[in-house]
Amino acid sequence: MQEQVITTSRLVLRPWQEEDLEPFAILNADPRVMEHFPSVLSREESDSFAHAIIEHFQQRGWGLWAVSLCNEANFIGFIGLSYITFEAPFTPAVEVGWRLAYDHWGKGYATEGALASLQFGFETLLLDEIISVTAVCNERSKRVMECIGMTHNARDDFDHPKLPEGHRLRRHVLYRIQRHT
Repeated sequence: MQEQVITTSRLVLRPWQEEDLEPFAILNADPRVMEHFPSVLSREESDSFAHAIIEHFQQRGWGLWAVSLCNEANFIGFIGLSYITFEAPFTPAVEVGWRLAYDHWGKGYATEGALASLQFGFETLLLDEIISVTAVCNERSKRVMECIGMTHNARDDFDHPKLPEGHRLRRHVLYRIQRHT
């Protein structure tokens, strides 16, 4: 499958480029952006994550797209779809997710890009369901999930298997949305 580019009214969701690695590392080193993750990422960890995303694109033609504003080429984060990489009662599953630089929060970009990603997942990939997960305390991401039409059932909440017992972020919520046929 050829790598997809998705354009919305304000965003371009596109394949990654080498020049995205530095701003991605800066984003991943920002404690505000990484508040609901176990820790900030080192440059090496960030680059490794980016290369895993790029490899996913090379294999599938879709994934966590690099995001730029329509009127400029600068990388502002990622939005897109990915396979859940841990075992849980709801896996295997495809997740919609996002991570944007702090200066681009509160402008509706995550919602706009996530809606475009859902459309791609349902219309192009013909997925029946897409999920999203986050730490219970991540109110901003939960609001985005609700804005894009996802629903939450407390019975689906779970302890993230990659986080140790007692970790402040271990408890996660699961949101779902189904393809309308």
